[in-house]
Amino acid sequence: MAEPHSAPPLLRCVDLSVQIADVVVTRNLQLSIEAGQCWCILGRNGVGKTTLLHTLAGLRTARSGSIALNGRALAAYKRRSLARQLGILFQNHEDPFPATVLESVLQGRHPHLRAWQWESAEDNAIARQALAQFGLEAFAGRNVQTLSGGERQRVALATLLAQDTQLLLLDEPSNHLDLHQRLEALGRLVSFCRANNKALVMVLHDINLAARFADHALLVLGDGETRHGRQSDILDTGILERLYGHPLVRLDTPGGPAWLPR
Repeated sequence: MAEPHSAPPLLRCVDLSVQIADVVVTRNLQLSIEAGQCWCILGRNGVGKTTLLHTLAGLRTARSGSIALNGRALAAYKRRSLARQLGILFQNHEDPFPATVLESVLQGRHPHLRAWQWESAEDNAIARQALAQFGLEAFAGRNVQTLSGGERQRVALATLLAQDTQLLLLDEPSNHLDLHQRLEALGRLVSFCRANNKALVMVLHDINLAARFADHALLVLGDGETRHGRQSDILDTGILERLYGHPLVRLDTPGGPAWLPR
């Protein structure tokens, strides 16, 4: 009797080489991301973390290798179909036209609508639930152009949740957030995704946020070299000192390990 085939990883990279101009980001990267996992991508400025994230999202072409989503080549998806399974948060947000916060979050539902179809009561409920995840219920009627940077970032996070994809790719999700909002927003985001068996991949600059929220890490060391695996194995003081080119001190805290510069 044949054994049942196991499901493919949510996202799989095989021999993935990524390059932008003369910067080699990854060389022959082998990576598997499973549903329910939370990954962080760490590295120095200019090493290509955003370029790698955009490649994983299908927004730019790799130099070589392949990326598959749910066992299907990423390049084989039509954009609308891909947007139902994969969502991305960019570093910066522009609001050239006035819109309410609720209208902005409802944009996350557009991949699920047919052409010229209006949002349904269910779409509105999903958008309001996403706002509630980030404490923005009272902001639903506000003009998005009047928000502070931190408030706008939380709206962007809510929009991503409303898109309801299996895989969420986030570029610096803690941008513009103060200490409390940073921990609150990332905590809610990670908890929501784990509870709903979604996978997160976050580009971060803060080692300690990565240690607090991620269970897996991908370190972009430069010149195509990477390290990846379980966070507890990868976030090692010696490797992190090499990653950032600066001596560090590890502290064991009630919230887990933390690193400070010497």
